[in-house]
Amino acid sequence: MPFSTLKSMVLVIVSLTFPPQVFADMNLTSPVTTDEKPAPGKRVRQTAPEYRGTKVHHVLYLPTDWNPGKKYPVIIEYAGNKWLACNSTGKAEDVNLGYGMSGGKNVIWVSMPYVEKGGQENAVTWWGDRQATIEYCKANVPRICQQFGGDPKNVFFCGFSRGAIAAGYLGLADDEIATLWKGFFTHDHFDGERKWNYPHSDRPAALKRLARLKGRPFLVCSTNATAIKTNYLGAHLDLARFTFLDVPTQKIFNIPEGRVIHPHTDLWMHKKSPYRQQARTWLQKVIGEPSPNPR
Repeated sequence: MPFSTLKSMVLVIVSLTFPPQVFADMNLTSPVTTDEKPAPGKRVRQTAPEYRGTKVHHVLYLPTDWNPGKKYPVIIEYAGNKWLACNSTGKAEDVNLGYGMSGGKNVIWVSMPYVEKGGQENAVTWWGDRQATIEYCKANVPRICQQFGGDPKNVFFCGFSRGAIAAGYLGLADDEIATLWKGFFTHDHFDGERKWNYPHSDRPAALKRLARLKGRPFLVCSTNATAIKTNYLGAHLDLARFTFLDVPTQKIFNIPEGRVIHPHTDLWMHKKSPYRQQARTWLQKVIGEPSPNPR
């Protein structure tokens, strides 16, 4: 595994090749989302007080080992766009990346909404009301930590596709929301990687947001994370402690395989592989580090 150092920031590029027999069968299944009360091992819809009477909601999962009075790291996840070609519904209740990372243990997992314009439902494509979405996150991350024992110094931003772009576009939108996060991990796409058809998607605007990283750890996963580094972030390695992980989903899965019908998938950590182990090792290492977060 090659290593290089720039301004004390460590860049790790993982691009490994393994024979097919290394991979075990799919060994995780994301819990079904219900309207039950929160409980260990349950994945449940919740409506924030500010949105009572609407369909706006987030989804909470308490780990199987959850106990009141204990503190747990928290993964806050944002969904990809609705794109049926890859089985992505765009819904908070259908995300998978955070569960694959934690395996359902030791970590509280929350999937946050994109609040649709008008504030009556979740948006399944792009940003809806961007500012309302940001304010929802600011209000509910601390609230969830307080109610369920989340450690505010160990909160991680997580996202796939649209959610990966959201790490910058939402999670670093202003100084206040940026203070919520100890670290970030994303899969496929990145804020500023390319220009999209919405305001401030250009690279200069994205780099202003990414400046709020202030050296924090960021795991950039993608089917070609090396290209994101080479074509974009390699010139900006002083912004964060970046780790780049190439994830060959077409080698992990015999596509189509089960729910995986396209290489662009948030299910890659539901199957045992060396790539999943790399990602989980990164998370455990960062959880154990002192937090720069003053919260």
